[in-house]
Amino acid sequence: MIFETERLTVRILSPEDIDPFFDMMRNPNVMNPIPRPVMTRTESDAFLDKLISVKIDSPYKNVWAIVEKKSNSFIGLCAYLKNDENDDEIGYRLREQFWRIGYGTEITKGLIDYGFLEKGCIKITADVFIENIGSTKILNKFMSPLRDFYNDEDQCIDRRYELYKDDWLR
Repeated sequence: MIFETERLTVRILSPEDIDPFFDMMRNPNVMNPIPRPVMTRTESDAFLDKLISVKIDSPYKNVWAIVEKKSNSFIGLCAYLKNDENDDEIGYRLREQFWRIGYGTEITKGLIDYGFLEKGCIKITADVFIENIGSTKILNKFMSPLRDFYNDEDQCIDRRYELYKDDWLR
C-alpha cells in the first residue's frame, strides 16, 4: 500500500487490474475530458503492462491503482509526475461509475497530504484541460490557479494549479 484515505486505498498496479483498467481507458466519457483518445484492448493491456513493469527512472514510476475499500474494486489511477518545469504534479483518473460520490476530492486531498507529509514536496502542481469541469471544481477546492497555457501533447488549453506546503499546513 502507498497510502490510504477514509474510503480508498492507493497501491501498486497489478495484472489483476487488467479488465477494470480497460473499462476506464476505453470509455470516451473518461478519456475525452483529459483529452486523450480511447484505447483499444490491445493498447490498454500494453499500457498497463508498461505501468506495471516501470523502471526506477521512468516518468510512470509513481502511477498507482486506486481501490475502493468497501468493495476492493479498482476504481482508477492516481499519480505523481513531473511537469514541464520539473515540479511535482498530481493526477488522477476514475472509472465513470465512481464519479460524483466524492472520490475525486478524496483522492486529491490524499495525494496532497502524501506529497507534503511523506514525499517531502515543497510545492505541488496539477494541470487540467479547462473544459474538464469536474476536475477544475476539485482543484479549485485545494489549489490556486496559476495560468492557462496551450498543451502541445494533448492539443488543448490547460490550467496549471499550484499549492505550497506552508499554505497547506496552516
